[in-house]
Amino acid sequence: MTDTYPESLRRLIASFSRLPGIGPKSAQRLAFFLIKSSPEEVEELVGSLSEIKKKIRLCSECGFYADKDRCAVCNDPSRDRSTLCIVERPQDVLIIEKAGYRGLYHVLGGSISPMRGVGPDDLSIKRLLERLNATGSEKIREAILATNPSLDGETTALYIARKVKPLGLRTTIIARGLPLGGDLEFTDEGTLTQALEGRREILTG
Repeated sequence: MTDTYPESLRRLIASFSRLPGIGPKSAQRLAFFLIKSSPEEVEELVGSLSEIKKKIRLCSECGFYADKDRCAVCNDPSRDRSTLCIVERPQDVLIIEKAGYRGLYHVLGGSISPMRGVGPDDLSIKRLLERLNATGSEKIREAILATNPSLDGETTALYIARKVKPLGLRTTIIARGLPLGGDLEFTDEGTLTQALEGRREILTG
């Protein structure tokens, strides 16, 4: 069917199809929507995409998305600076926020996965330990492990817990009411809120 489309339309549909969660039919609907949109609306979209590539970076403190050196969370003086929630990806921060958490974050940049050749040195674990080792009025007193409930996520949580144990901090992991092999991104807010409230001390042996 797409063979009958003009070349520019085929390229646009192919570009949309490469986005996560967008199948061929959804890609076509998006392309048709843009065709019917006004030139001003299309220009606004193009400008937003260009601006994201130019301005969005990772926060130097926690690794979340930012358009300055530090993100809005790290710069917010109202946050509870004694708790640090450790997640795998920047988008996980948004999921935890919806559950009502009001502390700080640390984004690892992935999870330990021997099968994929990802080790501890490939993640932001060294920076995490530096933050947890810091002293002063903003010293972290609890590290909350909120990795995905997958084999890699559990492996990562256990590795970090063992590294944190000598620091004498309270180290907890969110309750696993989440399905094994699941993903925080697809977890409803109620389940995640209960998982945070029911977090438990993690045992490292």
